[in-house]
Amino acid sequence: MRYHVVHKTGYAYNDMVPSCYNEIRLTPRQTSRQTVVSHDLRITPPAAERHDRIDFFGNDVTWLAIQEPHRQLHVHADSVVDVVAPPEAKDDMPWEQADDEIARRLDIEALSARQHQFPSPFVPRDERLAEYARPSFASGRPLVAATLDLTLRICHDFTFDSGATTVGTPVLQVLEHRHGVCQDFAHLEIGCLRSLGIAARYVSGYVVTRPPPGKPRLVGADASHAWIAVFAPAIGWVDFDPTNGVIPSSEHLTLGWGRDFGDLSPVKGVMTGGRRHTLSYSVDIEAIPPEPVMRGAPGAAAVP
Repeated sequence: MRYHVVHKTGYAYNDMVPSCYNEIRLTPRQTSRQTVVSHDLRITPPAAERHDRIDFFGNDVTWLAIQEPHRQLHVHADSVVDVVAPPEAKDDMPWEQADDEIARRLDIEALSARQHQFPSPFVPRDERLAEYARPSFASGRPLVAATLDLTLRICHDFTFDSGATTVGTPVLQVLEHRHGVCQDFAHLEIGCLRSLGIAARYVSGYVVTRPPPGKPRLVGADASHAWIAVFAPAIGWVDFDPTNGVIPSSEHLTLGWGRDFGDLSPVKGVMTGGRRHTLSYSVDIEAIPPEPVMRGAPGAAAVP
């Protein structure tokens, strides 16, 4: 499926900002199931300096310096991506064997997975997280099946509540109060998995939303989304969405991945002046109908 994604971020400052320096991670990631057809990033006011690079985890990053006084900053990312659903994840390896298999292998994929077994700034390893996860991880149960069970439990046990947490809310507090947003649930599940020795990473992107029956689709009403991926040594990385209780399909669009949200903040940086600021953002995802199939000689009309 092809999608057109428009992500707008705006900052309005109380006072003039003489200069600011930012890193932007809003370029969709090229993967085995996602193709970036086009991407355009527009900044207002225009950057005096701008450099593109690939970060440690392979994500596209744009660094920019704005060196003219301004009271507003606007970041406009416009992308077109093709997404296909992943194949069914078939893995019979018992979850207890995954750690030993990763430790045994010396290939790049396994070595990269090892770093996602350890704590990270937003995700601790803790016995309380392991205790919550254990009912899903019976002895000998395949890793993918056990992780899906944990995903479904989080979706059932926790309430989506946009006012319950902030970016800095600790995972253990989310576990206790059972409220949060997609970022919290992703951090929670990653913490549960790492506390059992399983390699799990944070995935940032978008999910296609659909209006209620009979209601119009609202432009700009979509939002950023977060989910997780687990490394199954026999088949590679497998995505899971604890907010929605599903294995992501062609309606999940990937921006990038890392240890936790701190590695994937869409816009972060420093500024001089400005005092307080107001943040606004909107995301609009539109499915693009496939082009009609042309039959016959070149230039012939499409056959209905």
